[in-house]
Amino acid sequence: MSGPALLGVLALVVLGLLAWELRWVLLVLFGAVVLAVALDVLITALRRRLPLNRPLALAVVVGGLILIGGGLGQLLLPELIEQLRQFTELIPVVAMRLGKLAGQQSWIPDLERQLMAFGTWDRLQPLGSQLLGMAGGAANTTVQLLLMALLSILFALDPRSHQRLLLAVTPKFWRPRMQTLLGECRQALGGWLAGMTLSAVSVFMLTWAGLAMLHVPLALLSGLGCGLLTFVPTIGPSVASLLPMAVALLVSPAKVLQVLVLRLILQNAEAFLLTPVLLSRTVNLLPTVALMAQLSLGALLGLPGLLLALPLVVVLQVICQEVLVRDLMDRWT
Repeated sequence: MSGPALLGVLALVVLGLLAWELRWVLLVLFGAVVLAVALDVLITALRRRLPLNRPLALAVVVGGLILIGGGLGQLLLPELIEQLRQFTELIPVVAMRLGKLAGQQSWIPDLERQLMAFGTWDRLQPLGSQLLGMAGGAANTTVQLLLMALLSILFALDPRSHQRLLLAVTPKFWRPRMQTLLGECRQALGGWLAGMTLSAVSVFMLTWAGLAMLHVPLALLSGLGCGLLTFVPTIGPSVASLLPMAVALLVSPAKVLQVLVLRLILQNAEAFLLTPVLLSRTVNLLPTVALMAQLSLGALLGLPGLLLALPLVVVLQVICQEVLVRDLMDRWT
């Protein structure tokens, strides 16, 4: 191997190690880019209709989002708080039913003795340390979210300057291609965000209405969870179905079956009809690719990696299509 090639390999190894050490910084940065693209979609749509400069349009968009969030909070928050109160009241009922079920099992006393063995002080000390670590992790996550929101506003305020900065560190002969690639990544990511937002809102409204029609308790809370977990395809909808089914179990087994049928209908309609139609003009992710990305980033980075897996795959898919396939493979003779 020649000297320049060896130096290039060493440089790639050093960059890879540096990226791994700074993975949380890069994750916050990418999350800020995703939020900035979401803001940019709204800013662009607003500026097409009104003669506003970008800072004023950004202020209008952020103010509008705050007002809409506050209005929805006034409408839904009282009922949501009431349903959370009902949920806390249902917990003893669940415990009672589980206690009756446990009394019929012969292995429960042995399990109880094993659990009581963990109640010693020596075994509880590591648990306290873990709880303190969880509290520190929650505070760290809060700081990261605030920093992500601040960076996204700064990116959305002046995206062209950040784009020029990225182009400045690109070789001159590849700058036009890089500018085109950035535009395509932004378009794909913006389309994915818009499509998934509409899909999540639709799932939330339909789940809420369906559970309310079935007279299932905590319909609003369950519908909100199902809508939010739509942003985590493949895994999210299945996890979201656990809460309404668990609540329906307190009513009757027949109600659980009704909720299961409702969730299966909505999940299949969202996965095979609504989402493909909304994303058909922007990005088309294979379910296997989406699932492997979620599992990989979830194992490496935890919940933040799981949430940002699909936006990252959307960007990587555009880069692979334009660089790896079109510029390299298609020209390989």
